Amino acid sequence: MTISLAKTSTRNASLREIVDILREQQPRKADIITPAQNIRAEGGRLIVDGSDYEYDITPDGVTRKATELRLTGVAEAGLAEKLGIPVGYLRKTRVEAPELWDQNVNGWLNHESREAKSYMIRTLRPGQGEDAGTARAFLSASYRIIDNLDILTAALRGVYDAGVQVRLDSCDLTDQRMYVRVVADEVRAYAPELLRNYRSPFTGAGGADNPTVFAGFEISNSETGCGAFSIVPRLVVQVCDNGMTITKDAMKSVHIGGRQADGVIQWSGTTQDRTLDLVTSQTADAVRTFLDRDYILRQLRDIEEKAGAQITDPEKAITTVSQRLRFSEAVRADIFAHFIRGADLSAGGVMHAVTSVAQTLPDADEAHELESLGIRAMELAASL
Repeated sequence: MTISLAKTSTRNASLREIVDILREQQPRKADIITPAQNIRAEGGRLIVDGSDYEYDITPDGVTRKATELRLTGVAEAGLAEKLGIPVGYLRKTRVEAPELWDQNVNGWLNHESREAKSYMIRTLRPGQGEDAGTARAFLSASYRIIDNLDILTAALRGVYDAGVQVRLDSCDLTDQRMYVRVVADEVRAYAPELLRNYRSPFTGAGGADNPTVFAGFEISNSETGCGAFSIVPRLVVQVCDNGMTITKDAMKSVHIGGRQADGVIQWSGTTQDRTLDLVTSQTADAVRTFLDRDYILRQLRDIEEKAGAQITDPEKAITTVSQRLRFSEAVRADIFAHFIRGADLSAGGVMHAVTSVAQTLPDADEAHELESLGIRAMELAASL
């Protein structure tokens, strides 16, 4: 029997949908810090003893229940990394020989218990109809938690404090990260050189007829150890909704803190308030910096310097770019198809093709990663 993984995600959701999911999850969240000796693998799940997570009430009194947890792919990867098991091998055992999954995890947990190591397991208590909780992440005991709902609330407060009218474009939630894209329609510029030969691969509309670019940014956070809280500027092309991510100007806050004591963690309100006040302040600063017409014009000038380079052999250029950026063969083929439909035979056309394909990917993490490489793909194409 193959061990199945737990998964909770949504793609291209509205702000309301994301908030509803986060609010449903919030009271079910529990963070367990426990020594390796209290953790074991059984039937492809983790069993945690003595966590104060759940109790049984019997005629003999109140006793602690062992906590049974399904794993997400992120938690399994964290478990593999912390125990020094190659993640590819661990995933292979899950699919092909589940009994070896338990044996490998238990063997290395026994080894770690001799080192007196403790870990944080970020969990969700069982939802309706579920027979076990969910391990969302397996982390070091020093991980500093910043939850998505708190981050979103603080960031939106920072947007309000900055006094700029914005709209929430779309939101994604994955086992790895939350992504919230913000656009300011009133902060715009024209990019006729960048868009004069481009056609939307979705509608066929011409960029020359509508060369508008809007200012925006993306808020991103991970509750599960998959990177820092960040705010990244993002320019949005109106004719096709392609996003140009300016990764070099990203603001980040790493999730690292002091070592925590064992048990189920109740985080200090004062500590959380200080962290979230910083997020609010950083977001307000980002809004003032990134949602500024002069900032957009500077970024467009930088992009246009390389975007005009002509591509004489599209298939070779896109193959080379894809190899250097390690795109899959399927993504390379999609980029080539979008490049042809976009009809812009320039390095800028390569960027447009990469960012338009990003919109079509069902996996939000892959889409985010691909879009973030759009400008880099243009630069590589221009240098060929």
